[in-house]
Amino acid sequence: MSKHQKKLQKRNHKKGRTGLKRILNATKYSQDGFISAWKEEEGFRQVSVLFVLSLGLGLWLGEGFCQKILLVFSGTLCVLVELFNTAIENAIDHTSLKPHPFAKKAKDMGSAAQLLSLLFFALVWGAFVYERFVS
Repeated sequence: MSKHQKKLQKRNHKKGRTGLKRILNATKYSQDGFISAWKEEEGFRQVSVLFVLSLGLGLWLGEGFCQKILLVFSGTLCVLVELFNTAIENAIDHTSLKPHPFAKKAKDMGSAAQLLSLLFFALVWGAFVYERFVS
């Protein structure tokens, strides 16, 4: 084991895991993250419902692989961005609950990223509905 690997193990004993054990640990951490986000974050529950709707409707209404993937991806992106946004907010709140300009900026940027993902969702689905049902 290299010096770097030993340092990582001292810092976080789970970081040094390799192979199947690392994959199992990562899977458990991911599961914990989904459960925590679902229980504690209204925004995550909202975009999760949006994702489930876009998954079902996208696979049903989409014509061809590319169209289906784009419709489903737009909802998936909203969930991904919400998880990152929530992670940023939690990390900042863990550090300090006192107002700070950098903390506000980081939280606002996370919120802006979520807004962009939701606008992308609206654009994709709006164009699809218009093309398929209106024009």
